[in-house]
Amino acid sequence: MPPNLTQSIEDYLKAIYELSQRGERASTTDLAAYLNVSPASVTGMIQKLSSTEPPLVEYQKHRGVTLTEAGEKVALETIRHHRLIELFLHQILNYPWDEVHDEADRLEHVISEKFERAIANALGHPEHDPHGDPIPGPDLTLPKATATLLADLRPPQYGIVKRVRDTDPELLRHLSEIGVVPDAAIEVTAYSEFDGNLELNLPGLNKRVVLGPRITNQIYIDLE
Repeated sequence: MPPNLTQSIEDYLKAIYELSQRGERASTTDLAAYLNVSPASVTGMIQKLSSTEPPLVEYQKHRGVTLTEAGEKVALETIRHHRLIELFLHQILNYPWDEVHDEADRLEHVISEKFERAIANALGHPEHDPHGDPIPGPDLTLPKATATLLADLRPPQYGIVKRVRDTDPELLRHLSEIGVVPDAAIEVTAYSEFDGNLELNLPGLNKRVVLGPRITNQIYIDLE
């Protein structure tokens, strides 16, 4: 990583990257909500990041912000640290998948590149974290995402859980309890136009569950 990067800068760049994966420029409002800071703080940081050498973001007032090539490299390096640490905590130290995110948020900023390589070697150079999110490779590239939101599926579609957003520990605990975890098979058996609920059959567990949009918008599926 370039020198003189603070934890706050890395957090901002990672947040901009993750918000921009929706296909839009990240707005100051979105960033403020995502990072739980004031819009004024966001504006000040964005102005700072756009005036570094080289610039880390491109910003147009009222049109949001995007990462430059330099900013994206920092974001992906931070994400690589984060997801490797999550998997290390889960596989080696037996942390539950609902506890690794906050720990990784703290540790991602302080590990060295040597330690990063040691973790990757110990884990066999993994491609996904415990929630199914892809881990950027050593060259900081990510495979193209192909998964579909569970909320967009309709009967009788069938698929495999690919990944689950990892920012809500209570949701992760609930999904573990009902068996909706990465690599689980699901079949959509019913859809409610009234409230957007999906009824799912979990063939591997021989059970049925009903999930609402708050949950189905956090789960990604590889269609079979």
